[in-house]
Amino acid sequence: MSHLPDHLDIHLIRILYMLLCERNVSRVALKLNQPQPSISASLRKLRELTGDQLLVRGGRGMVPTQHGESLMLPAKRILDQTELLFVRKLPFVSQEEGRTFHIAAPDYLDIQFLPNVVARVRRESPKSRIVIHGLGAEVDYVRLLSDGDIDLVIANWVEPPEHLHLSKLFEDKIVCAMRADNPYAKRTESGDMTVEDYLKLPHVAPAKMQSGYHGVIDTHLEKHNMRRNVVVEAAYFGLMPYMLMQTDLVLTTGRQYLSGFEKHLALKTFTAPIKFPPMRFYQLWHQRVHHAPEHKWLRDQISEAAKGLRGN
Repeated sequence: MSHLPDHLDIHLIRILYMLLCERNVSRVALKLNQPQPSISASLRKLRELTGDQLLVRGGRGMVPTQHGESLMLPAKRILDQTELLFVRKLPFVSQEEGRTFHIAAPDYLDIQFLPNVVARVRRESPKSRIVIHGLGAEVDYVRLLSDGDIDLVIANWVEPPEHLHLSKLFEDKIVCAMRADNPYAKRTESGDMTVEDYLKLPHVAPAKMQSGYHGVIDTHLEKHNMRRNVVVEAAYFGLMPYMLMQTDLVLTTGRQYLSGFEKHLALKTFTAPIKFPPMRFYQLWHQRVHHAPEHKWLRDQISEAAKGLRGN
C-alpha cells in the first residue's frame, strides 16, 4: 500500500529541496519569506511522511541523512517538471528575454536564408544566442532532437521520420550550372541541354556525407536507371560554384541557391533536362519542444525568413 498523502503539496517538496540544499531552517525561512516556525513545522511533516530525520546535527550545523541526500535529485526533478508544466507556458517576451537556440542545417541552403534567420532573431530577441550546427550523414539528428542537444533541424530529406513535427519552408527548383565560357556553354547558346549531354558531362557533386542533398539527385537518377558522370566529390558545398570557374565541371543544384553566386560569378544556368523533383526544405522538431513558447517563436521566425526568399 502507498503511504503518499492524497494531496502532496509542491510547496512542501520545494521546502524539502531547499532544506537539503541550505541545511538551515532560518535561511530557508528567509529565502521563502516565511516565519521560521512554519518551516520547522514543514520539516516535522516531511520527517513524518518519509519516516526519516532528513536533517541531523553535524559538526558544523545540520547535515542531510543518507536518505535525505537520496531525495535531493528526485525533488529537483519534480520541481523542474512542475516549472515545465506551468512557468514555461507563459508567453516568450522576445525583446526582454534571452534563450540559446540550437539549429542544425546543411550548408547547401539558399545563402540568404540562414543569414536572414540570424538577422530576425538578433533584431527580435537581442538577448538570445544562436548555435548553428552542421548536418551531415554522421550526425544522428533524431537522437540530438530527442535528447534536447538541438532544438530543430532544417532539412530536405525525401522521407523525414514520421514521429517528428514538420513545417514546410520553401522549394528550390533544380537546375544545372557551369561557367559562362565553358566550351559546352558556348556551343549550346539556346540554354537547352539534352539528357545524353547531361549524363556525359563531368559533374561535381557533394560527397556522401551530405546525405540529404545527395539523395535528391542521384536517387532520382537511379530510380530511372540513369547515372551521371561524377568526377569530383566535395564535402564543401559552398566552394562548388567557385570550382566551376576554373574547370569544365557542371553543378546540379537549387536555383535559389545559385542566385546568390550569380551576382559575382560568371555562370550559365541550364534547365535540367531530367525532371527532378524540387528540393523541398522544411523544419523538423521533437514533441519535447512542441508547446514551448520560445520554440514556437523560433519556428515562426524561421517560417517568416523563408517567406522572404525570392519566389516564395
